Amino acid sequence: QVQLLESGGGLVQAGESLRLSCAASGSMFRVVVMGWYRQAPGKQRELVALKTSIGSTNYADSVKGRFTISRDNAKNAVYLQMDKLKPEDTAVYYCNAQILDVSDQIRGYWGRGTQVTVSS
Repeated sequence: QVQLLESGGGLVQAGESLRLSCAASGSMFRVVVMGWYRQAPGKQRELVALKTSIGSTNYADSVKGRFTISRDNAKNAVYLQMDKLKPEDTAVYYCNAQILDVSDQIRGYWGRGTQVTVSS
């Protein structure tokens, strides 16, 4: 069983920074993709950023130039550095991992989420 543990959310003012962390633990062969999604009240969950095991990244247009995703493959961890935060970044942020198991299947896992609130 794989678990994703997130940390780093909180309440900040517009223009400030936060760093989210997520670590995967449990039985896994290889973590293929790790990323962050967010869901604001009344809205659908959306991709924020993801990074593959070979270093490819993908960012939502709304966060390009402000957020940076990084990974520590040895620790099965992913981080999201969020700078120049805006009130519209307020949401619950979820860690996601696509993991290759020993039966050669890729399964997706979600963390429980961490709240990020940006005041104006």
